Amino acid sequence: MPESHSPALVPADPGASIPRMLAARLARDARGTFIERQAALGGLWQPVTVEAFVAEVTAVAKGIIASGVEPGDRVAIMSRTRYEWTLVDFAVWAAGAVGVPVYETSSPEQVRWIASDSGVRMAVVETPAHAATVTLVRDDLPGLREVLVLDEGAVTTLVQRGTDLTDEDVARRWRATRADDLATVIYTSGTTGRPKGVELTHGNFVELVRNGAVGLGEVVSKPTSRTLLFMPLAHVFARFIQVLCVESGAVLGHTPDTRNLLPDLASFQPTFVLAVPRVFEKVYNSAEQKAGTGGKLRLFRWAAKVAIAYSRALDTPAGPGAALTAQHRLAGALVHKRLRAALGGRAEFAVSGGAPLGERLGHFYRGIGVHVLEGYGLTETTAATAVNRPELTKIGTVGPAFPGASLRVDDDGQIWVKGPHVFRGYRHQAEATAEVLVDGWFKTGDLGTLDEDGCLRITGRSKEIIVTAGGKNVAPAALEDRLRGHPLVSQVVVVGDQRPFIGALVTLDAEMLPGWLASHGLPPMDVVTASTHPQVLQALDRAVDRANESVSRAESIRKIRVLTMDFTEANGYLTPSLKVKRAKVLADLAADVDALYVDTRD
Repeated sequence: MPESHSPALVPADPGASIPRMLAARLARDARGTFIERQAALGGLWQPVTVEAFVAEVTAVAKGIIASGVEPGDRVAIMSRTRYEWTLVDFAVWAAGAVGVPVYETSSPEQVRWIASDSGVRMAVVETPAHAATVTLVRDDLPGLREVLVLDEGAVTTLVQRGTDLTDEDVARRWRATRADDLATVIYTSGTTGRPKGVELTHGNFVELVRNGAVGLGEVVSKPTSRTLLFMPLAHVFARFIQVLCVESGAVLGHTPDTRNLLPDLASFQPTFVLAVPRVFEKVYNSAEQKAGTGGKLRLFRWAAKVAIAYSRALDTPAGPGAALTAQHRLAGALVHKRLRAALGGRAEFAVSGGAPLGERLGHFYRGIGVHVLEGYGLTETTAATAVNRPELTKIGTVGPAFPGASLRVDDDGQIWVKGPHVFRGYRHQAEATAEVLVDGWFKTGDLGTLDEDGCLRITGRSKEIIVTAGGKNVAPAALEDRLRGHPLVSQVVVVGDQRPFIGALVTLDAEMLPGWLASHGLPPMDVVTASTHPQVLQALDRAVDRANESVSRAESIRKIRVLTMDFTEANGYLTPSLKVKRAKVLADLAADVDALYVDTRD
């Protein structure tokens, strides 16, 4: 079976831990900037040196210890992405405890399950509303001793509580922590069933981070490297990046409100940006919408076409010709520079994960001067297990194995992963662990192929494969991703299991709809009205035709049904990491699926 391995770039260290890594950074770069934080929304970014950050981490860790938290105890953190999230996370580790992230949008039932299954002793939440959510299930959590609220002075409370302890009291805790000790329990966002607690060790993080700082050095380890976190820190991807910045020296920033994202990007000016594909789709679609109509819209589309053509030409032996190079230079001056400015103006790289980005967007962003490094990973692999690199990028793939990792694709197309970054098991679920960990290899549940350069291409999830009534196996992800690239489309669920043909449920993007209507000379209308409007449906049909160009007729979408609702985290159809809960959609919207097949003539 095809297999690929990328050698580790640094030797393994069994004594390594995240606090020890922070101590090493302090020893070599005490006065360097680790974080920049805003004192107020829209305010100036103020530097926090490594020395200052470590001092604050130590002070908070003293308070955690003084609160009765013992080594190995679990501490929950429920908050938006902000400076205090990172501060408390590192303080928990410094105290020898285990952080348990909880999405700030979690329901009381989700909080109850996570806190009870992990055995949380202390919870640090952002707002009184979060505290109220915990209170609703407090009677079911006898081990939970205390809930502290960041907006009500939790950090100050912990610092004051720990004043009788010494720095050495904290140091004794973290010095006793080794690579195989538990660092965190992260609960999968759960597209199906109850979330499982993924147990990740200090070694999982440290080995991945140390190899990443070298292997992606051009991105994360230059003296000018800086990134602004807006993804939830409850997600393993963002959590990995905050630890990576300790080792790489990149400056870290946080923004808790994505509604203020563009101004924050403009003021922080990151050199690399982390996001899921939906963010990159939104940036592109918003830029196209802002172009308006007429000549400006034609200019934007020409510039986008030039960017894609230029990027594709970079992958050919001859490279871009003189005429294309001249067009690219002109498009850059007229359009591309404004698009780069939307990401802060200094972004050279973007890292995309969580779902396939698609070749069109990958080439578009590289063509405007932002090199998107698409990667692949899961909570169980401590984030990245494969990633494109500046020196080896194949758009449409998720790149070769991460340094120190191995990839294997079995005869059924299943992807397996091996390496020091693979989790140690699911909490309290030995049977589920045994099903996916076999001889050191982790069975991801995803499907893919490996090419001659060892680059991995994701083709779908084994649990999501659709088998039509005619016996055709269809992976829905590629079709969904291509169709979701249309500005009118918010979400897509491809259906057709044991049905005569492939169909799709489509939701409209309420934010993009007004601009699209105006640019097409149509009056304002709400999503419900638009879902049946002839011109809207014609536009969606054309988008379906374009998506179908990538597959055979047997795999193509024959009919769509436009819903009058969207899939959101609030209504339970999206996970916090923006993945569609396919099983719930199919169960709740079975009547809509059936309606696709009322008339099966084709």
